Amino acid sequence: MKKLVHFYTEEKQRLETELKETKNKLANLSILRLIVFVLTSAGIYFLFDTLRIVGVIGAVGVIVFGILLIKYLDAKESKILLITKIKINETEIRVLEGNFSFLKTGEEFIDPTHVYSNDIDLFGKGSFFQYINRTSTQQGAKELAKTITENHILSIDKKQEVLKELSQKVAWRQHFSALASLVTTRYSTKEILDFIQNYSAVFSTIISKLPTVFSLISIVLIALVSFAIIPFSILILWVFIGLGITAFFFKKTQEIYVQADKAKATFKQYYLLLQEIENRKFSSAKLQEKQQIIQSEKLQASVIFKQFSKILDAFDQRNNLLIAFVGNAFFLWDLRNAVKVEIWITNYKHTVKKWFEVIAFFDAQNSLANFQYNHPEYTFPKVQKQDAIIKAVGLGHPLLNSEKRIDNDLKIYDQEFFIVTGANMAGKSTFLRTVSLSIVMANVGLPVCAKSYIYSPVKLITSMRTSDSLADDESYFYSELKRLKFIVDTIDKDDYFIILDEILKGTNSKDKAIGSKKFIEKLVSSKSTGIIATHDVSLCELATDFSEIKNYYFDAEISNDELYFDYLFKKGVCKNMNASFLLKKMEII
Repeated sequence: MKKLVHFYTEEKQRLETELKETKNKLANLSILRLIVFVLTSAGIYFLFDTLRIVGVIGAVGVIVFGILLIKYLDAKESKILLITKIKINETEIRVLEGNFSFLKTGEEFIDPTHVYSNDIDLFGKGSFFQYINRTSTQQGAKELAKTITENHILSIDKKQEVLKELSQKVAWRQHFSALASLVTTRYSTKEILDFIQNYSAVFSTIISKLPTVFSLISIVLIALVSFAIIPFSILILWVFIGLGITAFFFKKTQEIYVQADKAKATFKQYYLLLQEIENRKFSSAKLQEKQQIIQSEKLQASVIFKQFSKILDAFDQRNNLLIAFVGNAFFLWDLRNAVKVEIWITNYKHTVKKWFEVIAFFDAQNSLANFQYNHPEYTFPKVQKQDAIIKAVGLGHPLLNSEKRIDNDLKIYDQEFFIVTGANMAGKSTFLRTVSLSIVMANVGLPVCAKSYIYSPVKLITSMRTSDSLADDESYFYSELKRLKFIVDTIDKDDYFIILDEILKGTNSKDKAIGSKKFIEKLVSSKSTGIIATHDVSLCELATDFSEIKNYYFDAEISNDELYFDYLFKKGVCKNMNASFLLKKMEII
């Protein structure tokens, strides 16, 4: 960890030095622009009688001022990028030091009905999502949430290749994130895509050509008036015709403008991101495949997005009164830009969604790759079909402090069930979440918190956190039964790794023991694999009846009137329970 903190600190210092230089450059460019303006104005003032020289001075001054302005705007953009990159490195330092509470929690993705996400704290405060999420776009965050919840077990080796490659492209990943952070969009990509994909053309072919024809006539009329070939009154009449046509189509152009304006910030942001993806060389087959998607048209996707961004910028100039009057009077400005928007949508509505998805994919994968880069000590699961589902050495939970965390070995074979007993606070629930999260991480291609991890891919399903529902007039026990029914129905369709924490908590002890035994017998007969934690040691008797069932436990020891936990996963049945001791110790009884 110290090496990583040192790396990000050095990178932050380098960027701060570059930022200081950029600020100096901005100050110098501002002074130069002022000097050029003063010299140009003075030259024009003192040489006003010499029109030819004044014209040259004015032209040179405008050109030089324009060049300096462009350089200034470029430097200003560089400054914003540098500030953003500095914040990115500051974030990594804080997270490596154990503070990630300031990151987005992903609470909007919490789903109590999901097969595992709510049980293992994937989302919410202090969640795995909060820990790993570095996405800069709304769609990227959704893609990341989807990736860690989709329960896909295919092509894990290809997923690992993607993360191994992207993890080493630190500068590129940070630049991509910084660019994605430049523009804050008010509208979701779903709203924008809905508009584009569902749009139907409102202008006929003849109407779409009208602005070009009208503009050519305007130029001819202006030229004829300039040479006094026709009277000025004809040009005035033409102005009213132009404004009249604009007014006639105002309702249609206004509707297009309102909808298209929602996409302006997004396209300005996204064409830069597409450019970064296009210009980078990737060796991973999956990343190359994504590049091919954005190269499916004659022009590069970034160029096409940039074109649309410029169209929307031009359309937005209708809010400038001078352009609104002159532009519509002589060039049908509103109609021209509305037609351009319509043509662009017609040409590319079939592929825009795919390009958005590519950007979201890279945004999400960059977060996963960042996690991998920050944990070089973690190991990529060795994926192979074998009798054992998991063979792990030194398996731990990635959100626990590595200096205090107790890791455990785990070897569980296909169609085996572990019944885990243990005292309160001995580590049963943490162990269940550790195993669950390791399966999720393995399935998305991430390295897991272990010294070694051999894995036969399997889907995960859990029942660890059930709650009642007053809104649905639903008791805790009934909620739990529904969850267990959901598990039974789900495992009937596919192979799953099942993790349960204390079955039938909502009923009496005798009924609970009988029901739990019957349920475990059903799970064993389903040919599934899993781990069940319980306080009911009577369930351990099932190991004598079923060879597939093995007993394990977490222990607690009372010494000198103090309770000690070693958090080690051991074979056998727990003998020491501590509820009564804790009640006395805390002076509850």
